[in-house]
Amino acid sequence: VDLYMMNCELLATCGALGYLEGDTYHKEPDCLESVKDLIRYLRHEDETRDVRQQLGAAQILQSDLLPILTQHRQDKPLFDAVIRLMVNLTQPALLCFGSVPKEPSFRHHFLQVLTYLQAYKETFASEKAFGVLSETLYELLQLGWEERQEEDNLLIERILLLVRNILHVPADPDQEKSIDDDASVHDQLLWAIHLSGLDDLLLFLASSSAEQQWSLHVLEIISLMFRDQNPEQLAGVGQGHLAQERSTDVAELEVLRQREMAEKKTRALQRGNRHSRFGGSYIVQGLKSIGERDVIFHKGLHNLQNYSSDMGKQRRRVPKRRQAAQELSTQRSALNVRLFLRDFCSEFLESYTRLMGSVKDHLLREKAQQHDETYYMWALAFFMAFNRAATFRPGLVSETLSVRTFHFVEQNLTNYYEMMLTDRKEAVSWARRMHLALKAYQELLATVNEMDTSSDEAVRESSRIIKNNIFYVMEYRELFLALFRKFDERCQPRSFLRDLVETTHLFLKMLERFCRSRGNLVVQNKRKKRKKKKKALDQPSASNNIPCSLEELEATWPALAEQLLCYGQAPQLSLDSVVPFDAASEVPVEEQRAEAMVRIQDCLLAGQAPQALSLLRSARGSQSSKERHSIGILGVNIEQWVLGRVLIGLLVVVFENDQKAQLIRKKWQQGQLQVVQVSEKEFNFLDYLRRFACSTVVRAYVLLMRSYKQNSAHTNHCVVKMLHRLAHDLKMEALLFQLSLFCLFNRLLSDPAAGAYKELVTFARYILAKFFALTAVNQKAFVELLFWKNTAVVREMTEGYGSLDGGSSSRRPPMWSPEEEAQLRELYLAHKDVEARGQDVVDAILAHLPTAPRTRKQIIHQLVRLGLADSVKDFQRKGTHIVLWTEDQELELQRLFEEFQDSDDVLGHIMKNITAKRSRARIVDKLMALGLVTERRELYKKRRKKLAPSSSPNGEESLKNFCKEDTEEDNLSEEKSEEEEEEDLGADQAQGSSVLPTEDLGQNLHQEGFSAPLLWLQNCLIRVADDREEDGCSQSVPLVPLTEENEEAMENEQFQQLLSKLGVQPPASGQETFWRIPAKLSPTHLRRLAASLSQRKEEEKLQPELELEIHGEQGPGEEHRAQALRALLLARKKKAGLASPEEEGATDGKEQLKAAPKKRQLLDSDEEQEEDEGRSKAPEVGAPGIQKKKRFHIEDEDE
Repeated sequence: VDLYMMNCELLATCGALGYLEGDTYHKEPDCLESVKDLIRYLRHEDETRDVRQQLGAAQILQSDLLPILTQHRQDKPLFDAVIRLMVNLTQPALLCFGSVPKEPSFRHHFLQVLTYLQAYKETFASEKAFGVLSETLYELLQLGWEERQEEDNLLIERILLLVRNILHVPADPDQEKSIDDDASVHDQLLWAIHLSGLDDLLLFLASSSAEQQWSLHVLEIISLMFRDQNPEQLAGVGQGHLAQERSTDVAELEVLRQREMAEKKTRALQRGNRHSRFGGSYIVQGLKSIGERDVIFHKGLHNLQNYSSDMGKQRRRVPKRRQAAQELSTQRSALNVRLFLRDFCSEFLESYTRLMGSVKDHLLREKAQQHDETYYMWALAFFMAFNRAATFRPGLVSETLSVRTFHFVEQNLTNYYEMMLTDRKEAVSWARRMHLALKAYQELLATVNEMDTSSDEAVRESSRIIKNNIFYVMEYRELFLALFRKFDERCQPRSFLRDLVETTHLFLKMLERFCRSRGNLVVQNKRKKRKKKKKALDQPSASNNIPCSLEELEATWPALAEQLLCYGQAPQLSLDSVVPFDAASEVPVEEQRAEAMVRIQDCLLAGQAPQALSLLRSARGSQSSKERHSIGILGVNIEQWVLGRVLIGLLVVVFENDQKAQLIRKKWQQGQLQVVQVSEKEFNFLDYLRRFACSTVVRAYVLLMRSYKQNSAHTNHCVVKMLHRLAHDLKMEALLFQLSLFCLFNRLLSDPAAGAYKELVTFARYILAKFFALTAVNQKAFVELLFWKNTAVVREMTEGYGSLDGGSSSRRPPMWSPEEEAQLRELYLAHKDVEARGQDVVDAILAHLPTAPRTRKQIIHQLVRLGLADSVKDFQRKGTHIVLWTEDQELELQRLFEEFQDSDDVLGHIMKNITAKRSRARIVDKLMALGLVTERRELYKKRRKKLAPSSSPNGEESLKNFCKEDTEEDNLSEEKSEEEEEEDLGADQAQGSSVLPTEDLGQNLHQEGFSAPLLWLQNCLIRVADDREEDGCSQSVPLVPLTEENEEAMENEQFQQLLSKLGVQPPASGQETFWRIPAKLSPTHLRRLAASLSQRKEEEKLQPELELEIHGEQGPGEEHRAQALRALLLARKKKAGLASPEEEGATDGKEQLKAAPKKRQLLDSDEEQEEDEGRSKAPEVGAPGIQKKKRFHIEDEDE
């Protein structure tokens, strides 16, 4: 009954508006009141939008409102009311219903309203209606800001909204089934806007600095005007580009013609000369039917190749939730409309910078409505593409050509990506917004790439700076991988995948070119590291220990109340480190308040009363004045009452069964326990490309490749280029050995128009050839076709199954079995007392561990997991702990110095006879502090220049002394030689013959006075080798000179030449300052480099003397002397890695002389010496023997 009465009132109200007689509309006296009544009825319509539907069915807008608008413009109150009513009637259907209804009845109402809106749009496609709107808007804009009233601003806004609503109405695909270059309803509307001059007013609003308040409305209208346009095609509209469009159409027609001719030829070959009334039946051997028998085929043989078991079956219906997203169909507008839009774009680019800056300011200051940033990103992508395709002028789009714009687009793209994954009900809407952001990101990259080809040096430099910043940040590089891995065909259309593939192709091409031009690129690397929880704080917050009943909570309160009474009266309670609310955070205040309450309750449950009280007072300080007034000035007793209510959850529901409170607590604890570590690393393009070698990425590319007939030539090229990178550059052809891809290759190769896809055909043949070559070795490759593969499976297919089990490339260490854990526990308990004797317990365990080889790091971590140690730091190799000198020790040192000061090696004798063992640097410093020596060189070992004659009575003894002293060279760091590793002798012999160039540089630098910098460089290489061996991972390490002497050496050309020979990388221009030790150098390689820097020329001195002794006449004493010299020279060659197996075997039965470690001519600092000593005190227990470091040749890195 109410609906019927409402219909009567609506009919009476519409009848009181007026009537149309011919082309003249006669309004009734109550016309204005009737219009206001209709506005009132629309305000009170129900959820089915019944009033709107009835007014649309009665065609009130076409028959009454539009004639009133055009013929009674001088009646200002009536004109304003009609504009208000028309804005309401043309409101988009999505805004009326909130979203597309899923219930059938409401969906019917939604479609009905949409039909009426499409009728309104067709009616508005006239010059007359837009002429009135244009004239009214022009008159209002002529008024200055001091003359313009509030009603005038409202009318301007309503006119812009009316134009926006009309343009927003989508096209009806059933009624507008027209071909390209035919004028649609939207084209007619755009042409009416052009004829009325409204487009000039939009350009004025965009360029005027006094009309910035309408910038978002103008941008929204412009985006709807160019909704179906392509910027590249629009920029090429003109007489010169019509031939290009015609050639494209001819090429497409030629492809269709080739397919048609091939089909006709195939049908002609299949058709027999004589028609057969009875085709016969055939048995297809080898093809089983439903039973065990062969298939019986009842048609002609020429149809056998089209046989399928699915013939005659009903196609399986795909559920709606699994259907692919629908593509939006577009058509090319009429030529005159495109010419008008091209001129509009050219003029709009002059005001692009001002309008986009104003819109960006509105977005950042939150003056815009929700999701208005999508219009900003659309305009960015469209007009930058038009500028790039027409006449590329970077100055016109400089507002959006910056790193900040990249950051803005990337942030929105990431936000849409996350919302699409979480908000599944609106996933399609978030996917559309993500597509707009991706298009904007693609156009930013394309514009920067175009700037590289500019003739202006300043433009190329700006492009280089932008690329330097973009490629440095990790988020820009990881973006494409995330989008590929989470691509969902159900909510993301095929056009999104096409743009993603093309954008990735462009990014990789720019990145590869940038890496080649730079030589080396240092990029940012981020890694999330979790803090270790404190057990005291973890225990109360564990889910098992939290009291969840009211009785248990009340039982814990008395102890907390006493602490609160004590701390509540303490004035020194600090609030500086407690921040419960963050005004700059994007998290709403309500969520921050709930999070603060959870933190307060956690502190109370953990027994931390002072922290809970501090949080409560800080939270009260962050409240508004109204909230503080409602609570009043709290005393200590009231604060106790509030905290007690918080504890039992009456003020805030924080019980464990509250899912929201659990989520807030978990999120807060994770935020407290996760720390993002930011570091730098050297970028490797192939390593980055390997991250695309996964099944999800390949599957997305294959999905796009299936529509190769509909794809453009550029899209097919992007697909083939990425697959070629994975197959050829990464040597992972087996990643593409998949049956669905091979079926696509079969369809491609049998396509009659395959000549138009030469690149695809060549790639398909390449992959198939690689597959059949692999099947000759691995017959299981046919079975592998059924599965998508990862890199591990690819390696097993090519290198053999089981190759990953014992390979060193597996990053995960082998698991510990229960037997191994028990054995490790026994070994630790048996050897944990060796630290008291100065040995290392981990080295002792390594020596006695008979199971699979384990590293020091793996054993330490397993000991911590088993609870045998508290931290990894407990197993750090320790140096000398004795630091202070007692009076007795000083007297002992003074006595030893007086005793051995006339000997050849004063410091060596003191080190052997001193009671309290200390490092050499400590002893030298103490001798200088006591005034026993004035310079360090007084402690250098004195070397004998002449040999004692062999005919002397003690000739044999002097020969031994000579051999001993001559092998102790000028190196004071005895600990260094004790830590050297065992190396493969054969590899060193192959490298030993080419060590001379680096040694010549080192000897020249020694002679020029660079001994101390060389020693510093050697220590740096050894220290980095030790760090990499202990940590198990490697990063590039800068060489930072801390002394003036080292700084001068780093600036010396010959010293820099030596660094380059050693493989040390120079600093990258604009990003680095210091030379860096690359991450790819292994610890063994670094130790060899350090060994090659030692100053050794004794071999050169001994070799001539040995040859003279051998070739001359030898007596009994001289023969003994020659034998000793020969043994000494062999020891030298062994240490340098130059000895051959024959030379070693020739001395097996002879007397071996032990060469003492080298001594340095310069003394290290205390810190370096202690580190060296600490390393030397951790020898490998049980090792068969530690050989000396061997020299090797340092190859040039480029080779």
